[in-house]
Amino acid sequence: MRQANLGLDLTTKRTRKREFLDEMNRVVPWGKLVALISPHAPEGKRGRPPFPVETMLRIHFMQQWFTLSDPAMEEALHDVPLFREFAALDNWNTRLPDESTILRFRHLLEKHELAAQMLAAVNVVLGSKGLLLKAGTVVDATLIPAPISTKKGNQWYFGMKAHIGVDAESGLVHTVAGTAANVHDIVKADALLHGEETVVYGDSGYRGIQKRTSAKAVEWMVAMCPGKRAALDKNDALDRIVNEIEYLKASVRAKVEHPFRVIKLQFGFAKARYRGLKKNTARLTTLFALSNLWMARRKLLKM
Repeated sequence: MRQANLGLDLTTKRTRKREFLDEMNRVVPWGKLVALISPHAPEGKRGRPPFPVETMLRIHFMQQWFTLSDPAMEEALHDVPLFREFAALDNWNTRLPDESTILRFRHLLEKHELAAQMLAAVNVVLGSKGLLLKAGTVVDATLIPAPISTKKGNQWYFGMKAHIGVDAESGLVHTVAGTAANVHDIVKADALLHGEETVVYGDSGYRGIQKRTSAKAVEWMVAMCPGKRAALDKNDALDRIVNEIEYLKASVRAKVEHPFRVIKLQFGFAKARYRGLKKNTARLTTLFALSNLWMARRKLLKM
């Protein structure tokens, strides 16, 4: 039997999940993101009235934060009062979105390529707070495995590669590109630049980029091959200087690992979920937009 909601909150413990959602609720620029999506949302002139865009966006973000499929998200809304509260569906008389409604909203975002626009909107907010600078960029890529069963015809697909460009000062992501897993890092290097940086840092996978890049005005600080660095003579003064320079470059490049850590460890992102590069890239772009807000949340909350 369904219990009536008497408006009594007898819970005294603030769980980590509640703390997380409270923080993200305060730092996500809901108004700006809803304004991006609303022109593309269905008007609902026929049939049941559609759910508010903000409600569906909150559900979509919870899917990313807690790695929930469409059916799992529907069940979570029924099972977890905290999720209904976050989505403004905590009235017992309110109907809840089913998995088809959740799926259609995701397809709406994919169709109009709104994930990239949301990342840009988030970065405009961060830039206005002085949290996103443009002097330098760090580029890197990581492999995203696919489920073992992913097969189409006689061809197996083994995941994808996520390429990102991040701000060299803050480590916040400004550009995301998705490719097949066998695409070399250097191929997407130019596409990861926003055009205003003067220096770009990359690991040894970007060796030779100076000859291939179209951004000739940019200074590329590419890591020395690990084998060559290991062969440096620590007793030689010149080699010690070279090693120190490599250490300084590595300390800047380390910023690019922070967003990867957030989406994989904090948000639990481990595998490509959907069939098709476009869909998975949209998911990655949304995750990196949310990772920017997560990484900057303490500064944003102070402001």
